[in-house]
Amino acid sequence: MPSESPYDVAILGCGPVGAIFANLLSAYGLRIAVAEKAAEIYDKPRAITLDHEVLRVFQACGLADFMERSIAPHPGTHYLGVDGDVIKIFDPMPPPYPLAWTPTATFLQPDTERALRECLVSSANVDLFLETPVAAFEQDAHSVTLTVERSGRSERLTARYLVACDGANSFARKQLGIAHTDLAFDEQWVVVDALTSDPARRPNKCFQYCWPSRPGTYIPGPGALRRWEAKLLPGERAEEFSGNERILDVLGNFTDPSDLTIWRSAVYRFHALLAQRWRVGRVFLMGDAAHQTPPFLGQGFSAGARDAFNLAWKMAFVLAGKAADQLLDTYQVERAPHVGAVVATAKAFGEIIGELDSAAAKKRDERLREELRSGMAQTIRQKFIPDLRGGLIAAHAKSSGTLFVQPIVYGLSGERCRLDDLLKPGFVIAAASPETLKWLSDDVMKLWRRIGGEFVVVATEPVQECRDVLTVRETEAFFVHWLKENGIAAVVVRPDRYVFGGAENAAELKGLVSELASVLAQPSQAEPGR
Repeated sequence: MPSESPYDVAILGCGPVGAIFANLLSAYGLRIAVAEKAAEIYDKPRAITLDHEVLRVFQACGLADFMERSIAPHPGTHYLGVDGDVIKIFDPMPPPYPLAWTPTATFLQPDTERALRECLVSSANVDLFLETPVAAFEQDAHSVTLTVERSGRSERLTARYLVACDGANSFARKQLGIAHTDLAFDEQWVVVDALTSDPARRPNKCFQYCWPSRPGTYIPGPGALRRWEAKLLPGERAEEFSGNERILDVLGNFTDPSDLTIWRSAVYRFHALLAQRWRVGRVFLMGDAAHQTPPFLGQGFSAGARDAFNLAWKMAFVLAGKAADQLLDTYQVERAPHVGAVVATAKAFGEIIGELDSAAAKKRDERLREELRSGMAQTIRQKFIPDLRGGLIAAHAKSSGTLFVQPIVYGLSGERCRLDDLLKPGFVIAAASPETLKWLSDDVMKLWRRIGGEFVVVATEPVQECRDVLTVRETEAFFVHWLKENGIAAVVVRPDRYVFGGAENAAELKGLVSELASVLAQPSQAEPGR
């Protein structure tokens, strides 16, 4: 037998996605090593928007209170046509909010990364190695060994798995020889973050300036932060935008910049790329190492956080012996089509915004205005985020692959809280009545306990508590209405809060539990990821 590896998982890169992944794994009690080549957190904002699914991930990391204090609700977006009038709208999703978080928000990335790092530093089972670039790695059937550079000398770290969260220019992806699928979007844009001395000077609204003369974007961030993005026009070169004088000149296309102090500006290439493989043996790609998206749907960071939530519980289950290694292959099966759809939508929006031909832009404006007038235009941003379409879901069952809602409930001491705060990071069967849980036979109950599943009853009125069942009362009849809308009485929920499947009756619920237990136990037929 091989000797036991000192780490369960090694993580390459401690940007926000790597830090989220490490925090999620730490909650399962796994031993984690994080190698980060930089000495400090980058102190300027890069990502600026995230969505309610990602806020739920931060909640799972224990940072709900921090995020509540730090975010600002996204005010919605107006697309402005050639004549300056609105041609397309994204409104904020109206309440009640299905995940108990504002559906889209803006945030300050440096502050958020700092909070994630502080959680890691306080965790006894996470070793964070800063100023530690990875020079090489090799793997066998049982582990991955990294060669890292620390304090001027080479050291070796060994782990059962390696997850590369090392960005768009991923060292790991290049070492593995993994190619990209190019979705044919490649544009240069200058991104400008500025601090305003007059926060009320501009409308609390995002704008997409769909102007052939200079396509651009405006995003009001938290506090005094304001962001503009402007497309480089044909013949312009990135180095022309290195000085504040040129930056202020570009901002003059969109606003009076007299109240602004430039915090950061940089020219980025906006790409639409997907790695063709996300796993090679015991090495996985995550975040920008696996996919890159134009920013026009505000989903770049959110996509990486979804990766982390998806893979963390699967890796924890495999390492704990609750699932076969083959479960890890569902990571790419589930995430690649999902993020591919998001990237394709972001690309389509980018093509709307970035049109440089005036005649084509006027035709675009006529078409989009007619879609708004007729009611054909989708105006809720979250509607463009797909459900899971494959992988570990009961495809035949109602609600499978959708996000499980998160009602506000009264906690064990009578306080109002979000449901996830009371749940373990495992599988859940949720129902509105304790009678529903009596559908499960002793044999099925044994299967459920084998995978560490728990039960929760979310009722609208006080009910008698049952042994081994978390019983809570929701503040509104949100969960029970969700069950009725979906035609189900109980739901089997994954640790990442996607629905495995919904059940209308006893036979369906028994079938879902048996199917899940069988899939988790399915042995791998080959070397991991081969």
